[in-house]
Amino acid sequence: MRIARSLQQLQGLRLLRGSWQPARVLQPDPHSPSAARSTPQHRGFHSSPAFAKDPRVPERFVSEDDKKRPKSLVLHDNLFEQIAMGPKSKATFTKVIDVFNKRDIRRRGHVEFIYAALKKMPEFGVERDLSVYNKLLDVFPKEVFVPTNFIQRMFNHYPRQQECGIELLEQMENYGIMPNVETKVLLVQIFGEKSHPMRKYQRIMYWFPKFKHSNPFPIPRHLPEDPVDLARLSLTRIANDLDAKVTVHQLPCTEVTETGEEVHLPYILGIQSPSQRELLAKHNPSRPLFVEGPFPLWLRSTCVHYYILRADPPLPEEKVEEPYDPERSFYYPLQLDFSLDRDFWDEEDFDVEDLDEGPVFAMCMTSQGDQTTLGQWISDLQLNNPILGRVPTLFRLDPGPQHLQRGDEEESDHGHQLHEESDKDDPQPGEDTETVLEEEPRRSTVKQ
Repeated sequence: MRIARSLQQLQGLRLLRGSWQPARVLQPDPHSPSAARSTPQHRGFHSSPAFAKDPRVPERFVSEDDKKRPKSLVLHDNLFEQIAMGPKSKATFTKVIDVFNKRDIRRRGHVEFIYAALKKMPEFGVERDLSVYNKLLDVFPKEVFVPTNFIQRMFNHYPRQQECGIELLEQMENYGIMPNVETKVLLVQIFGEKSHPMRKYQRIMYWFPKFKHSNPFPIPRHLPEDPVDLARLSLTRIANDLDAKVTVHQLPCTEVTETGEEVHLPYILGIQSPSQRELLAKHNPSRPLFVEGPFPLWLRSTCVHYYILRADPPLPEEKVEEPYDPERSFYYPLQLDFSLDRDFWDEEDFDVEDLDEGPVFAMCMTSQGDQTTLGQWISDLQLNNPILGRVPTLFRLDPGPQHLQRGDEEESDHGHQLHEESDKDDPQPGEDTETVLEEEPRRSTVKQ
């Protein structure tokens, strides 16, 4: 029994010795740098590298600089700023696109670059250039995002890239740019014929020709740079009568006084139609007139301001119904003289909405909307409208933009009170000047 037990112990020692030898071979060198980062092996068993690391020590320390790392869109914005050091133009913008295309043949980060380019286009003045939009579309890799089966088309293949393409087409739509055949070819090469950007292109090509000439009063693509010409164009658009005449009361100039001081005189342009002149001649002299403004008028991205000369609505006892002129309008007659077979519930009168707005007798535009400048406009109107010398004129002026208010600060009070004052040094014949400041009313129209 003792001999058998001794043989089993010797055999067990041999087995332990055999298993210990390969474990010593598999252990790393204790003097190597990898062994210094790992914990000591226990019982001589080989462990994987995942368990050799100390779980208490992170693999990578996250610093504050990594948290504040700028996004890729900001990096592309910096690319535009670095390359476009000189004047920002179309040549500089296309140069930035070429630099990005040559950086990486796989066009990494092309989505962020296109978003940054779309945001920078107004700064470079290329937001209405079709060739630049096609060049941005050419940044997309070709034949990579095209779905190859119906499942990919159904699950919106590469949605992030398709949304970027739709955003580019929407910006073209907002600026009124119609795509061409090159745009269609690029979209087919990039996203395929059954993609969302291609459907967006088809919708634009369907609706744009329908609404291209729908505006009967189109605005010129390039507005006049001269403020006098711009004011003449604006007043012509506001006037509701083709017979209205624009009068230049004063051109901008600079005068030198006796003391050597330079005085800049603003421009004053007014417009009045013959019907407005006739309506003003019938105005009751005992009821005052009002000069109100400024009212904004947007011409594309340019905002101008105008002033009006108006009166309060006539009292009910002062209203005089004049007979309709049958030849005033052949398309929309104001009165029907023939009788038809009508039932008892049919109404014979027209449903006309009565507005409580007073008539507008004249309009003007000026670069300096103070009371002195507008008073000069009223005095010039007396040449063709003598009744203005017998009617009191009140001023209701809002502060408006800063470039329109260059007069005394006392004239731009924010209250809603009426101040009556008479200028005895330079009186107007039968004219009383009053100032009223109130909220800016809506645009008025001529009511006859």
